[in-house]
Amino acid sequence: ILFRAFCEPAIDNVIICPPTYGMYEVSAGINNVEARKVPLTPAFQLDLEAIEQAIDDHTKMIFLCSPNNPTGNSLDPADIEILLNNYFGLIVVDEAYINFSRQRSAIAELQDYPQLVVLQTLSKAWGLAALRIGLGFAGEGIIQIMKRIKPPYNINQASQELALQALEEVGQVNDMILEIVQQRDSLVKALEPLPQVLHIFPSDANFLLVRVTEPEALYQYLLTKGIVVRDRSKVTLCEGCLRITVGTEKENQELIREIARFEP
Repeated sequence: ILFRAFCEPAIDNVIICPPTYGMYEVSAGINNVEARKVPLTPAFQLDLEAIEQAIDDHTKMIFLCSPNNPTGNSLDPADIEILLNNYFGLIVVDEAYINFSRQRSAIAELQDYPQLVVLQTLSKAWGLAALRIGLGFAGEGIIQIMKRIKPPYNINQASQELALQALEEVGQVNDMILEIVQQRDSLVKALEPLPQVLHIFPSDANFLLVRVTEPEALYQYLLTKGIVVRDRSKVTLCEGCLRITVGTEKENQELIREIARFEP
């Protein structure tokens, strides 16, 4: 909806900062909008100077994923604030993983920045990925434009009812988030001593980006053991890395055991 509402096909462009969520580029392509790639720094933070150079009169949106997928880290809020104070197209902050983060949500900044859009989802911390329900937060002007072009029946009744029921169980969800964060920390400690593991990047998400000695071979080996991770070794700045979702204590122990057994 954001592309349809704010971008002119074959004329306008948006900025994305890889490595990042792949659907920004896909959505741009579907809407015939150029996606200009400004890579993150080696520390997985925004390259503000490069973003400034990439912006022109037809740059309508900048997509920022924080915590970022697939790196797991949160973007520096000070950098986001600099963009908000100096760029007056839409700044879209995707917070799909914000519930696992130490950072506060950018929703708190909406009253000060009319060009800010914050995206969240019920797919991650709420465990409702099958419902495909996202949430968009923005100023009234942006919301009114989006409401004019959204499909009239974009969420079915059953999904709405299940989502509303879930939103009444905030305490249970918070308990699950706490458990995942604790398991994430335990998983880091268990992975660190393994000789197959070269580096574990800091994470504010429900997954870890891990640089390993033989990413493709380890990925295939884990598949044979019924363990599915994401091979991100060919993604910009993620060379040699696997993305590992935090599981239950039992699942994490099984993962550690199989990585320790792996011999290329």
